Amino acid sequence: MSQFAQQAVSVLGSTGSIGVSTLDVIARHPDRYRAWALAANTSVDALREQCLAHRPEYAVMMCPDSAEQLRSSLPAELGTTVLQGEEGLLRIATDASVDAVMAAVVGAAGLPSALAAARAGKRVLLANKESLVMAGHLFMDAVHQSGALLLPIDSEHNAIFQCLPVDRGGRPGRAGVSKVLLTASGGPFRTWSAAQIAAATPEQACAHPNWDMGRKISVDSATLMNKGLELIEACWLFDLPAEQVEVVVHPQSIVHSMVQYDDGSVLAQLGNPDMRTPIAYGLAWPERIDAGVAPLDLIAQGRLDFEAPDTGRFPCLRLAREAVSAGGTAMAVCNAANEVAVAAFLDGRIGFDTIPAIIEQTLADIPVVEPDSLAVVESADAQARACAHTLVGKRKH
Repeated sequence: MSQFAQQAVSVLGSTGSIGVSTLDVIARHPDRYRAWALAANTSVDALREQCLAHRPEYAVMMCPDSAEQLRSSLPAELGTTVLQGEEGLLRIATDASVDAVMAAVVGAAGLPSALAAARAGKRVLLANKESLVMAGHLFMDAVHQSGALLLPIDSEHNAIFQCLPVDRGGRPGRAGVSKVLLTASGGPFRTWSAAQIAAATPEQACAHPNWDMGRKISVDSATLMNKGLELIEACWLFDLPAEQVEVVVHPQSIVHSMVQYDDGSVLAQLGNPDMRTPIAYGLAWPERIDAGVAPLDLIAQGRLDFEAPDTGRFPCLRLAREAVSAGGTAMAVCNAANEVAVAAFLDGRIGFDTIPAIIEQTLADIPVVEPDSLAVVESADAQARACAHTLVGKRKH
């Protein structure tokens, strides 16, 4: 008999790479965790298979047609109730039966449910960086007011969390910290010339050398905007000014991030590039459990390299820093413009080098205001998207 009370986990974005890895970790510890609810956008077949394997109480599909397809395809004896849309997502993020919420819905669409989980005081495993990029002030206020336990799942922020002093409430301290070193793989174009990068195809941008990720985040890694968004996220998570967050390119993706202290010490978290490590850490904190990840063999690895990022070839990192400096809704605008530009690139409507141009112009065109409510954030997001769509239309191949 287990000495642990089984935790009910809602996995938002269960058919994506983070969601699949989360379910893998949960399945390794059936005495400790149960997939209580699963949510996906339109991937009916994938969610159906997950429901049959994990037997959740609830399954949510954002698309009504997809929800009906799932509902009709699940055997009644399974006992899974199918919900739909934002209302269903919010329910499984806040239900009193839920202990932990894996917030892994991609992009701005993941903000309302992640924020609701924080307001409900849940253990929030945050894999949706846009929640903090768009509404960091609101999100962190919700965490502090509700007593939610916020555990970052991005490998870099999870590494920083592990290297900082943390109290029993999961609140990281900054005593003696001089700066945070946020590592970046450099993406697939790290060694490419500016001309080669400008001509890059979606297939090339999605061919990440170390990580198996979705197409949107893979393009973000290729532009270094993913690191820019993570820089913003780190500022909110750890209450640091942007000047204390340094990006370091580390092509092997073995050192996931570092923390430098006033006494000259640098603490680093190392491991094989596998998202099950930070997911298992988030589920079990302050304990540690088996994640199914092979141990790191430093001898076989042989070498670890580090270099400065090139913001000339990768201007998205500069734009993210500028958004932090501008403050207010600038970070939400930056994120929205990026989502529109990346989608246009993946659809073949603009070139790779047009992505930062769209973001920069949108930041220049949309006024910055104080994001004192979710409605203000969502309004800035909508304005930025409309502006970016217009700019895309003017710059089509």
